[in-house]
Amino acid sequence: MIHTVKPGESLALIASNYRIPFGRILAANPKITNPNILFVGQKVEIPGLPEPSSIPYHIQVSLGQRKLTLFHNGQIYKIYPIAIGKILTQTPLGEYVIVNREPQPGGPFGVMWLSLSRRGYGIHGTNNPSSIGKAVSHGCIRMYNKDVLEVARLAPNGTRVVIQS
Repeated sequence: MIHTVKPGESLALIASNYRIPFGRILAANPKITNPNILFVGQKVEIPGLPEPSSIPYHIQVSLGQRKLTLFHNGQIYKIYPIAIGKILTQTPLGEYVIVNREPQPGGPFGVMWLSLSRRGYGIHGTNNPSSIGKAVSHGCIRMYNKDVLEVARLAPNGTRVVIQS
């Protein structure tokens, strides 16, 4: 997959966000001769993830509606209720991809954790189903356990996730 460098990003931050060792991302990008100098708009190869356009699913999150919409081949497949970040720990807007997953992560994360390409953020289940529909998380997207399992079954790593207000 190809990542387009955004303002303020370094190669180390990009590697961290995609959970890829720095050496591996550097090896995948031999044209980067100085890893301390990146340019906004520069393309960086992310090894091990498919190009999102090759995946028939994508996810759109509406923070205002507190809904996660799963699309299949551009058509709405299903809409799920979610919880989002509270005022002090808001869910970040932007375009991300699912980079990895962890079944049974424990604690408040329910039965599944889907990491996004922004370190510390993900889509996950919950041990508190009454929180769904509210702004209560530390910035993650929280779903009913049965719903996050369905999304995890359908949307592979590399799936595009767009979070909007």
